[in-house]
Amino acid sequence: MLRNGTGWCEMRLQTTIEIFDYWNRIRGAADAPLKSQVEPSAVPHLLQSLFILETRKGGDIGFRLAGTRICDLFGRDLRGERFSSLWANGQLADIERTAMGVMDHAMPALFNATGYSTVGHQASFEIIMMPLRSPDGACDRLLGAIAPAAAASWLEIVPLEFLALDRSRLLPGKFDKAAPAEPRPINRIVAGKSIHFGQVMRRMVSQLLSAEAR
Repeated sequence: MLRNGTGWCEMRLQTTIEIFDYWNRIRGAADAPLKSQVEPSAVPHLLQSLFILETRKGGDIGFRLAGTRICDLFGRDLRGERFSSLWANGQLADIERTAMGVMDHAMPALFNATGYSTVGHQASFEIIMMPLRSPDGACDRLLGAIAPAAAASWLEIVPLEFLALDRSRLLPGKFDKAAPAEPRPINRIVAGKSIHFGQVMRRMVSQLLSAEAR
């Protein structure tokens, strides 16, 4: 588990912790690193679990790249596929809106999801999405990772049919070694049709700015 100046971040898996640490390192003082700063050779042991998403002309978000382990989980090559196609039908719009919000506000997000196989198996996953900038300064891509919470032999033979989002939350601010005396839980975003992601994001940013001012 990591913590920052605003509270605790429930990031538990080594894959998501390491890629977030790498992303945080290369961005320096910027909100998000340039996509040209991402060097696969710096994290070779993570590549099979990483993906890159991009906004497309049609306005949707699709896979530009997907690691072999992610493709194996779903039993197909995901390159060019729409990101929301991996998710439960009722969550398609929310997932895409959340991914767009991460880019629009240049703020990474962490997800917990349950994956369901074609024959009824279930597995828990931790997913992280982090914004990347183009040379013109706009965030139009996402670097992410998908990692199972526990090893399961069936994941290597039975493909996942879809993911269902359990919860999501922002990862604001830079993580550092200084921990607050009394850690406070960070605010969480629960993706749902009743709450528009943009409204939640704006409220979250406002709360964070107020906390920093104090």
